[in-house]
Amino acid sequence: MKFTEGMWRIREGIRIDWMNNVERLSIENETVDLLLNKFQRHRGDTLNSATVSAQVTSPLEGIIGVKLVHWAGGIGKGPHYELTTSTGHTQISHEENQALHYRSGGLDLAVTTAPNELDFVFSACSNSNNNNNNNRKLTGHSWRSIGYIGDQTTEKSRWDDGIFFERQGYMLAALDLGVGEKLYGLGERFGPFVKNGQTVDIWNEDGGTSSELAYKNIPFYLSSAGYGVFVNHPGKVSLELQSERTTRVNISVPGEELEYFVIYGDSPKAILERYTALTGRPSLVPAWSYNLWLTTSFTTNYDEQTVTGFLDGFRDREIPLGVFHFDCFWMKSYQWCDFEFDSAMFPDAAGYIKRLKERGLRISVWLNPYVGQASPLFKEGKEKGYFIKRTDGTVWQWDYWQAGMAIVDFTNPAARTWFQHHLRRLLDLGVDSFKTDFGERIPYRNVTYFDETIDPTRMHNYYTLTFNELCYTTLLHHHPDNIDPTTHETTNKSGAVLFARSTAAGGQKFPIHWGGDCESTYEAMAESLRGCLSLSLSGFIFWASDIGGFEGTPPPDVYKRWVQFGLLSTHSRLHGSHSFRVPWIYGEDCSVVLRDCVKRKIALTPYLLRSALEGGRRGTPVMRPLLLEFPHDKNAWSVDTVYMLGGDLLVAPVFSKEGVVEFYVPDTKEGGEWVSWFDHSRKYQGGRWYTETHGFETLPLLIRPGAVVPVNFQLTKPEDEPLSGLEVLVNGDIPGVVEVEVVDPVRAHEVRKVVRVRKEEGGVVKADVEGVKVTVIQ
Repeated sequence: MKFTEGMWRIREGIRIDWMNNVERLSIENETVDLLLNKFQRHRGDTLNSATVSAQVTSPLEGIIGVKLVHWAGGIGKGPHYELTTSTGHTQISHEENQALHYRSGGLDLAVTTAPNELDFVFSACSNSNNNNNNNRKLTGHSWRSIGYIGDQTTEKSRWDDGIFFERQGYMLAALDLGVGEKLYGLGERFGPFVKNGQTVDIWNEDGGTSSELAYKNIPFYLSSAGYGVFVNHPGKVSLELQSERTTRVNISVPGEELEYFVIYGDSPKAILERYTALTGRPSLVPAWSYNLWLTTSFTTNYDEQTVTGFLDGFRDREIPLGVFHFDCFWMKSYQWCDFEFDSAMFPDAAGYIKRLKERGLRISVWLNPYVGQASPLFKEGKEKGYFIKRTDGTVWQWDYWQAGMAIVDFTNPAARTWFQHHLRRLLDLGVDSFKTDFGERIPYRNVTYFDETIDPTRMHNYYTLTFNELCYTTLLHHHPDNIDPTTHETTNKSGAVLFARSTAAGGQKFPIHWGGDCESTYEAMAESLRGCLSLSLSGFIFWASDIGGFEGTPPPDVYKRWVQFGLLSTHSRLHGSHSFRVPWIYGEDCSVVLRDCVKRKIALTPYLLRSALEGGRRGTPVMRPLLLEFPHDKNAWSVDTVYMLGGDLLVAPVFSKEGVVEFYVPDTKEGGEWVSWFDHSRKYQGGRWYTETHGFETLPLLIRPGAVVPVNFQLTKPEDEPLSGLEVLVNGDIPGVVEVEVVDPVRAHEVRKVVRVRKEEGGVVKADVEGVKVTVIQ
């Protein structure tokens, strides 16, 4: 939100109390409390003006938080993000009336405490613990960058209140930017990948993929200067990223307090590792979820015969299929959600699901947290107080989606149990996964929750976490392998799989997420990839898109190109709005392309599971922007049409009807040549752009120099035994011994076997596990 007009003027109706001085401070254990005030000329300046209390803490090593509070008299309403914290990793020193140094690991915060010289500087520490002059500045607060805003242009301000005239308050913290510094992340955003120059509001909305609105707003950005910033606020956070002041990121929130954390790392991967240590490590999913998903699409007409025909078509064409998804109209219209299959379409739902599972399919069904007035569950929910209410005590309802729909209040334990009961009914039928749709359209004005400590505005973004968490943990608990036999507590041995659209910070614990409603065009495919790459720099390791596009019907060329891209994503789902996405509708050549792409992805299962395991340990996404893998290559920091799938495969989707693709191959630092997956005679030098034309059988899919890629071309589905038929592809020279972890396809966080690949005398490369084939790419 902009409060100024250029460098000199403040917007009409806006008042800013700038902090320029440290009045006093105290140090207790690992916490520093500072009292900030305006420029002080004499003791009279302490009167009739605002102060801001600044509390400095460190939740984890390498992370420093600053909490800024104007008025502390509020009741601290929730919700609050769940953060991991520890102690014993800070060093604090203070030279009175000069400077305070607060150090956590490799991160130092220097606060100037000399009179009227307020300054915050976050720096990467030098090797010496005593020499702060050699630190490298990351960011900080320079002149007029901490302030309290009073806005008298809102309905809150009434002139007839006289001396008690009120203003809408905002806390403002402006963080410095350096020359050439670039910013990334902030959730799944479909606009420009580099966020400089943009205004971003962290506020979940259902806006499709071709607008500035986003389903997945994460108040975390990553900087090319070697740090990240997480704003610990679940409500609306406004960021002016070099868009109000060209040398700053201006962060503002409505209300009386703002807390942010600066997260240091010597690489982008290290920053994500610390960020996900703070907000939660990504959960892993079982191997079967990596197979192809097929849906009924949204508003299409379908019944049991239609679905069976689709499945027979996949079988007859030998196209592997792992999951079938029933979208909204598996339930009767106007009754979403009642958790009951429409008997007109599926007269024997239990029997039909059993027959589908006999085909080897997993089953997914669509859900949302809304209950239409026509649903048999509406009356029960109303009578028992299971819905969000208006402040007058009535149920909050509207007609925008389902007529008269209400929203389940997950702050009510009884409502959670009620909702969970209906989820379990579906699981008992044989359902394996839930598509948790919506969760963005959550009212925040004139509403109240069962938990009266909840602020509806702060709940707007957070609501989707409560929805996804409940569905995810219900899935976990339903699998007996996830129940500890001793404690009877839920574990995560076998994992669980959602297909979620909206989320908030920490949502990486409840995977997976897909990119929302996109059009059936090349432009939409490209914007979907940008959304994926931004989300991947926000702590999320899995992602999918609606292959072929959701809105509209894709031309055959778009369908085939999206199939190539979608089957080189972590998760792959054919889904549309008013038209089906079975390939033969678009031509039998589309069936051929789909079959080849699915089989290639299944063969890559050992590689994908190993890449995901890294993500679960460190927060490194499977689909990675080039900058994450090659931070030393400055050209890589602006590329958003090419990505790494894991650490060793480069993917350049084709975004043109003619098959022309322009793509950048990054400099690997170690040298060596990249090699085409399809034609090993095609080699590429790093640090160069290439232009090629591809038919629908290929695309630029390159193997990194020095890569050791585990594959298995004998797999018929991802959950098959991985060691039988395991092969490792080796591109060029490898240093010493390379350990390849073979992940258990059922328990995706466990390593079944470690295969050691070694280059012996004479240049022969061998694996230490019998039966594992080694293929050296010449």
